Amino acid sequence: MIKTLGAQLTVLLQEGETRKDMAPFLKFLVFLFLVMLAYSGIFQFLMRTVEGQSHSWISSFYWVLVTMSTLGFGDIVFHTDLGRAFSIFVLFSGVVLLLIVLPYIFLNNVAIPWLQASLRLQAPREVKDDMKDHVVITGDDSLVQGLIRRLEGFGIQYLLIEPDTERAARLAAQGRSVITGELDSRDTYKRAHVERACLVVANLDDVTNTNIILTVRDVGDAVPIVAISSSEDAVDVMELAGATHVIPLRRQLGEQLAGRLNAGHAETHEIGRIRDLVVAEFPVHNTPLAGKTVRESRLRELLGISMVGIWENAELCPVQPNHRLSDQCVPVVVGTEAQMQELNELLYIYDTNWSPVIVIGGGKVGRSATRALRRRGVAVHLIEKSPQLAERLHDVADKVFAGDAANRELLEDAGLMDAPAVLLTTNDDATNVYLAVYCRRLNPELRIVSRVTRARNIASIQRAGADLVLSYDSLGIETITSIARKRPLVLLGEGVELLEVKTPRSLEGLTLKDSEIGARTGLNVVAVESDGELNQSPGALHVLTPGSRLIMVGGTEAGEVFRKEFGER
Repeated sequence: MIKTLGAQLTVLLQEGETRKDMAPFLKFLVFLFLVMLAYSGIFQFLMRTVEGQSHSWISSFYWVLVTMSTLGFGDIVFHTDLGRAFSIFVLFSGVVLLLIVLPYIFLNNVAIPWLQASLRLQAPREVKDDMKDHVVITGDDSLVQGLIRRLEGFGIQYLLIEPDTERAARLAAQGRSVITGELDSRDTYKRAHVERACLVVANLDDVTNTNIILTVRDVGDAVPIVAISSSEDAVDVMELAGATHVIPLRRQLGEQLAGRLNAGHAETHEIGRIRDLVVAEFPVHNTPLAGKTVRESRLRELLGISMVGIWENAELCPVQPNHRLSDQCVPVVVGTEAQMQELNELLYIYDTNWSPVIVIGGGKVGRSATRALRRRGVAVHLIEKSPQLAERLHDVADKVFAGDAANRELLEDAGLMDAPAVLLTTNDDATNVYLAVYCRRLNPELRIVSRVTRARNIASIQRAGADLVLSYDSLGIETITSIARKRPLVLLGEGVELLEVKTPRSLEGLTLKDSEIGARTGLNVVAVESDGELNQSPGALHVLTPGSRLIMVGGTEAGEVFRKEFGER
């Protein structure tokens, strides 16, 4: 790091941008010097011809300087009105030039550019030589910020590449792992040790992502690359460029939202896998389980399936034996594929509701959700505000309604009063909050699933009546994290995660009851892996052996609490 002011100035002056910024300041100094010389000449003329005094040129320049700077020592003065008028003019021009214009030009063309250039010099350009198994990230937005927090929680190193040197310096000052460099430069990725990274994430527009993929492939042939695409057409292009995984997030978000809707026959909806176990959820609505307690459901006794959580009022509640299953709740269960098939055979004879599902919003997410529902044989009525877009969507949904979804007549025409569920896919959170309240008021039995754009609005949409909320960011974070950790994706919902950790030393030899994991962290242990065998329903007296792994479900904050309480390894 450059420490001395002289050396720092030398480097700064070598920057073309810094020299360009200083040019107006230097020109102004020349102009100011010429003005002072002119005033000195006029001073000489007036002193000799009007005042009858004789002064040297040094004295003349001295008088001009002290007058313009408003110091006014008073040792050299005019006694005539003409001389004093000249003094007033010099004084006012000095106030303007020295006290107003000079500081302004100095700040804008010298001080601020110098500080900015100094900040640019502080931006990291290299990483430690021993850095490896890290995640290299390009692009910085809310998704990346959440991803970084998640990687830090799992102890995975990351490196953010920021082309803006000033922003890179600010991020480094905040403690971020970052280097600055051009995204299309091979040298940038060499300095990032991309060949030793465990993953590269390209999170910009499709064209830039493709360029990043090609550049990274020049440096590291084997490094896995995850690219996020905003259009379906870009998926093939990025794969041809060398991307290992291309994630069309908007399409996947629509499919995930569609998978959380209840329609047609009652059946389980797979949301992920743990080793050979399937994680799924199913509606209780119109099934014999409605009104029964968890103990009375006897799912574990009859099928061997473990109930690990219950979605109710937009919250994943822990499972208690005496918890009564309401008609609107959605249990989350874990079991083998064969066990899930048995559960489906029991549920399939019960119909939830065969009326069309309503999808509000005909954008990429809405279209993706509609296609996913129709592949399941579910009828869909789509509401789109734009008449032009609605005209192009008649082949996508069973029926398309053009107009404002806040119009009660339009909602009733679309079948809201009989619909089993409504899916809110607009990219405006305020609109989704309003529609959630409105739809819940019109049909209290409705299942409402909503997209959310900003994480801060999740609680608002849940309070508005949404039964389940998913966001673009959370889907991206969970997908990328699962790839980085080489784990299958399990997306339970906003603020809920499936946590898999090696049993901390502090818990080795204890039973699950004595560990107090649930009481101290709020996490629910759904399975324990020991010696290669997975116990999907460990009892309270199950002993945690050294080398075993815990698989738990709970809030993201609960995962952080677990790491602090027990020291996850």
